[in-house]
Amino acid sequence: MASGAEGARPGVEGAPLAGRRVLLTRSPDRAGAMARALAHAGAEPLLLPVIDFERAADQPALSAALDRLAAGAYGWLVISSITTVRALKEVAAAQGRELAAIVPPGVHVATIGPSSRRVLEAEGLRVDLAPEGKQSAEGLVELWAYADDSGASGADGAGTVRVLIPQSDIAAPTLAEGLDARGWDVETVTAYRTVDYPADPDLRIVASLAAGEPAGEEARAVVLAPGEANADLQAGRLDAVVAASPSAARRIHAVLSPLDATALIAIGEPTAGELNRLGLAVGATAATPTPEGIVDAVTRALASHPTVPKETP
Repeated sequence: MASGAEGARPGVEGAPLAGRRVLLTRSPDRAGAMARALAHAGAEPLLLPVIDFERAADQPALSAALDRLAAGAYGWLVISSITTVRALKEVAAAQGRELAAIVPPGVHVATIGPSSRRVLEAEGLRVDLAPEGKQSAEGLVELWAYADDSGASGADGAGTVRVLIPQSDIAAPTLAEGLDARGWDVETVTAYRTVDYPADPDLRIVASLAAGEPAGEEARAVVLAPGEANADLQAGRLDAVVAASPSAARRIHAVLSPLDATALIAIGEPTAGELNRLGLAVGATAATPTPEGIVDAVTRALASHPTVPKETP
């Protein structure tokens, strides 16, 4: 039986996604803004959490890296995901400090796009570099070519640029390899583990964000179990499935079937590439990882697919 908060009420008839049922593969505490945007566009958002996040196994290594950061050992701090912000906040809190207190004023901060910039700035950090076009690790590496011209090289007195990249245990090497190719001294450290949903309650990352969902504003949408989602797919009751990351794409491939008659929406090119690698067709790719970008991608993917009566569960 589906569980969770009261289902989000679809928007008025005539809205671009009126009558559509869209599956978000996120947990309620991470899907609120997306679910509300889809409901406002007329869709019925549903949730199937497929991945979750736990604290890094080697907490001493992460704490030591943050101590070096606070001591001014790095010229750049690269935040490659919003989950990284949560993980660093937990470590800082365990040390009795705010996140902003471990990033000295002389350290430059880079991130992967406007959404993560907003989150970091809400935490009191100044962001020096964030791509607005290609919002991914690849886009950040490409944008970095202009960092030297801006005067934000982050080089130390010996001319060496030292970079700290806290990241997921399964992060692709795109950032590290791209900066290493520039001749910079790059250190990566595992900030969190990406695991199948649900995470171990004792290890799950639960730090809230200053720019996150307000208390009590979790997604008001029905949460499905995998078996319920597959039954809906088989009956043609799901119009679209949204994959938010390459790791989510892999879990979607592992737990959902059949997907051939359902539009798959990727958030970002890396996710689209992973879906393609798995042999899954991508209906549309969200240009930006925002609720508005996701609504636009779902609308584009379903524009040529007429609404059909859904079989009653």
